[in-house]
Amino acid sequence: MLGASGLVGGHLLRLLSEDTSYREVRAFTRRPAGLAGLTQPRIREVRVDLTDPATYLPHVAVDDVFCCLGTTLKRAGSQDAFRSVDFGATLAIARASRAAGAGQYLIVTAVGADPASGIFYNRVKGETEAALRELAFPRGLSIFRPSVLLGDRADSRPAERVAAALMRATRPLFAGGLAGYRAIDASEVARAMLVASKRHDAGEGRTSGVMIYEGKSLFALLAA
Repeated sequence: MLGASGLVGGHLLRLLSEDTSYREVRAFTRRPAGLAGLTQPRIREVRVDLTDPATYLPHVAVDDVFCCLGTTLKRAGSQDAFRSVDFGATLAIARASRAAGAGQYLIVTAVGADPASGIFYNRVKGETEAALRELAFPRGLSIFRPSVLLGDRADSRPAERVAAALMRATRPLFAGGLAGYRAIDASEVARAMLVASKRHDAGEGRTSGVMIYEGKSLFALLAA
């Protein structure tokens, strides 16, 4: 798992810690104590430097990969730094895990992801999705494209909290063609990822292909 200390990743790690489908969950972290106090025996924190393959290659022989890795342009500081995380690090782990036998890859990108987008953020997300498709994971690639993520952020400002409350209150208004822009709780995205991971039961020689969950399909997955 990538991005365990993030908003979606933190919720997903807790769900995985309670799910007995996996004998072990390897949470890649860049800093110590990144698992928010989780002490379940099946959770294994693996300290990695995503720019140094030697730190993660011994640990990528897994069944499934959950990627909640991501940053913002503001946090990254530059477009190059942003791309090195959202595209570079994501693809490096994906390629390594695919080569080591991983069956499926599940990743959170964003609504509007498009390699042809004129918006840098959306373009990088789209380019990442396109590159992941080329890897052809045997049990499929699941892409989650949430709109505004709701949840408690440690670094959120008062104005951001007010905006989040407004987005939560107006969620019912985003119906029909606007469903893709409906705000969603980070915990719901995490739950959707776990649900989707159990749907890809690939028979011998079968490829599940690419599944994209956004808007109606994302909320429908939660209702399943």
